[in-house]
Amino acid sequence: MASDRIFGLVMAIVALAYIASATQIQTSFLSDPVGPKTFPIIVGVVCAISAIFMVLKPDPEPDWPTLRTFGAIIIAVLVLIAYAYALKPLGFLLPTTVAAGVLSFQISPKTKTAILSGLGLSIGLFLIFKYALDLGLVPFPKSWMG
Repeated sequence: MASDRIFGLVMAIVALAYIASATQIQTSFLSDPVGPKTFPIIVGVVCAISAIFMVLKPDPEPDWPTLRTFGAIIIAVLVLIAYAYALKPLGFLLPTTVAAGVLSFQISPKTKTAILSGLGLSIGLFLIFKYALDLGLVPFPKSWMG
C-alpha cells in the first residue's frame, strides 16, 4: 500500500508540474478549441485525478518480481537501446532481426523459434512499414546498397 501511495504522490506532483508547463504554451488566434494548450492540460488533469485516486485507495502490497525477472527486464531494455542506436548505421532488417530474436528468446528460450521469430518479424514489419505505411526505411547498411 505504501508503494502505491508514494507513486501516486509523485505522479500527482508530476501531473501538476505538467499542467503548469502546459499553461505556458503560446497559442495563436487561429487554433482549434482543443489545441496545443488545452489537450496537455486535459492529459495532466486525468493523470492528477488518477494519481490522487492511487493515494486515497491503494491496492494491496504487490508481489515484486524476483531478481532473475529484474535481470531479464534490464537485458530487454539494453537490447532496445542498442536497437535504437543500430537502426541508422545497420538498416532496419539486421537490428530488428537480432532484437526480436533476443526478446523472443527471453519469452520462450528455444533457439530455433527465436531465430525464426526474429526473421519473420523483421521482414513482416519491414514490408508493412515500407510499402503499406510508405515509410522511408533502409533495409540494409547503405554501404551494402552500393
